Amino acid sequence: MPNWRTQLEQHLRREANPEHKYSHQPRLYALTQQIAANTNPPLTYDDDIAYAAAFLHDLGVFIGHRPEDTEQLKQWNHVTYTCDHAPELLASFNFPTEKIPAVLACIREHQPHDEPRSIEATILRDADILEQLGAISILRTAAKLGSDTRFHRFSDVRNSLQRALDTLPAQIRLEATRKLAGPRIAALQNFLTALDTESGPHLD
Repeated sequence: MPNWRTQLEQHLRREANPEHKYSHQPRLYALTQQIAANTNPPLTYDDDIAYAAAFLHDLGVFIGHRPEDTEQLKQWNHVTYTCDHAPELLASFNFPTEKIPAVLACIREHQPHDEPRSIEATILRDADILEQLGAISILRTAAKLGSDTRFHRFSDVRNSLQRALDTLPAQIRLEATRKLAGPRIAALQNFLTALDTESGPHLD
């Protein structure tokens, strides 16, 4: 039987809908490793917890897990949904039971407005901020047009990216993450500058 990591990865790959939402999970986990490795001295943390939280944290945003009704979707808390379903799912893959509460804590504390209380949650939160900056952020945000109730026009994408640029860098916790964020911040700023130049007042 495959180990729990392989089973979890395969499960999330199957559940990801739209399909492009899957790649965020392995990228996020890779960023947690990169942040930890670039910290001096390298961070000591539980990689099992980081892996499980990185792969599970967005379960509640997938079509088939979130509500289809537009009004219900506006009130949807994908984190609560994920934390409600994660324990049984992890247990079915033989994930270490004693580590499940720490995984849930990471998921609850992974968003920029959250206050991470463990090193694993801090790394995951910083990694998720990196995913909201740079070229990958542009691609992910543009992909929401027409499939997310918040994104109807090009200007919605532009405004979301601008908010990310204006607010997220200051919320990074770890120095290693700040260094990794530098090129992403520059790429996002350059894109927005070019977008404004090319579109003028006619972006919508």
